[in-house]
Amino acid sequence: MISYILQLFDLSSILGAIFQTGDAPIEGIQFFGIKLINPTDFWGLIIRFTFNFLIIFVLVKAIYYSQNKRKEYVFIFFMMNVIVFLLCFILQKYDVGLGFALGLFAMFGIIRYRTDPIPIKEMTYIFMVVGIGVFNALAGKKISYAELLVANLIILLITWYLERYWMLKQNGTIRINYERIELIHPDRREELIQDLKDRTGLDVVSVSVAKMSFLRDTVRLVVSYKPEK
Repeated sequence: MISYILQLFDLSSILGAIFQTGDAPIEGIQFFGIKLINPTDFWGLIIRFTFNFLIIFVLVKAIYYSQNKRKEYVFIFFMMNVIVFLLCFILQKYDVGLGFALGLFAMFGIIRYRTDPIPIKEMTYIFMVVGIGVFNALAGKKISYAELLVANLIILLITWYLERYWMLKQNGTIRINYERIELIHPDRREELIQDLKDRTGLDVVSVSVAKMSFLRDTVRLVVSYKPEK
């Protein structure tokens, strides 16, 4: 009876049950039936993640932040891309493929940040960082690294061009709650525009009324202005 109890607590048998090694090399070592490391998948993760992170770094820091200077969204873009990439890369072994990717898009499509509405431009960047993370993680052996590189470069180049050149030629738009309701009369339009220029310091081009409240004597204006060069 005592020898049987000692056998139950035999350290060598316990370690043998935990670490299933045999005569196999390091990739054959298992911990509770799970491989300690798979060199092919491990280096595949390192290479793909490094490539994906460099793409996102250029997109977020060199393109988005250089033009918009909004630090709060930089954190969101980086972390959302990293989480989506790792989630897709790890779960691709379970044959989720395209259906899983579309499910992710649907999931992020219903996310609502209730405390602070996200502008449509930043929502577009969120869509891009999620998309880049998905196809960089799920790109199979049928897609070469050259094709993957070109696909990422296309996104970067188009985004850079639109941010750096095309967007500068477009008028900006802001919404303002305005209390001098008497100036919304068509005959006083120039006076309204001048007042907005003096108050905001913007080169106001046009103004339109979005909402009016005679009860509060306020009006919601959509102001179009030329951005600074």
